[in-house]
Amino acid sequence: MHRRHFLKSSAYSCAAIASATSPMASLAAPKHHFNLKYAPHPRSFRFSAPGGVIDEIKFAADQGFTALEYNRLAEETPEMQEKIGKTLADLDMTMGVFIAYANFDQPTFTVKDDATWQSILDQMRQAVDVAKRVNATWMTVVPGSVDQQSPASGDWNQFGGPRLAEGYQTANVIELLRRSAEVFEPHNLVMVLEPLNPYANHGGTFLQGSPQAYAICTAVNSPACKILFDIYHQQITEGNLIPNIDHCWDQIAYFQAGDHPGRKEPGTGEINYRNVFKHIYDRSKTEQREFVIGMEHGNSIKGIEGEKALIAAYVEADSFQTDP
Repeated sequence: MHRRHFLKSSAYSCAAIASATSPMASLAAPKHHFNLKYAPHPRSFRFSAPGGVIDEIKFAADQGFTALEYNRLAEETPEMQEKIGKTLADLDMTMGVFIAYANFDQPTFTVKDDATWQSILDQMRQAVDVAKRVNATWMTVVPGSVDQQSPASGDWNQFGGPRLAEGYQTANVIELLRRSAEVFEPHNLVMVLEPLNPYANHGGTFLQGSPQAYAICTAVNSPACKILFDIYHQQITEGNLIPNIDHCWDQIAYFQAGDHPGRKEPGTGEINYRNVFKHIYDRSKTEQREFVIGMEHGNSIKGIEGEKALIAAYVEADSFQTDP
């Protein structure tokens, strides 16, 4: 949909454009009642609420958003984490994912190394403390890269293939995930594994597709190990979004959004987000499940105008018909 038409198509956008002209715009802007729990992240509204993450949370709540996603939450002080948790509780907002462990370049899960694995498990234990401070349930885990040889190592085979066969690497990943799950299970916490596209953003990562993530989570067989289905990444890696969501459904615990190309808000690329969101909503309602959808993307327009467009984008994408 063309952006000018897109903005005009939302009844909300007209009021938002008229009122959201200052950091205090949230006091006058109409609050939208979204069907799903869309979660902006810090800096999504940094121009409309320039006072920092707490002000951004309050601004988001004033616009009708009911969740927050904060990848780098673990880097905040414990005091700030507790303040974020209290703010979310006061506003009846849900804490989405933060990163418990993410490595994009090293074969940390795929190769057994006692020191590396102990360090990872230590980070998982630290994530439990962070989760408690903000009342979080889900934490992102990216299990490193494939164990791919480089010519400089002098130890690669004639095909330039991996040091370990794929099956051995997968078995190692499953073993370490089971150990990690043992850390989270007693606290009713869930690590969500995020498949990442190897074409536009993350070449070389071990976990790339939803079928692969589904097989691994099924093998780990723990309520503490589920899938983060990032719609942006899986559009690039495999497409076929709604059928793949259905195939993975029982192992999905969390979604993220972002349009492609560009990784900006819905309506700026090729994904029919209204249909995808409606599918998630309809099936969730039927099965009495609830998902947070993290807004893990940039804004296509800079400044306050871009933040008004961001809000309008989710109003538009969320404007599907629901059964009474």
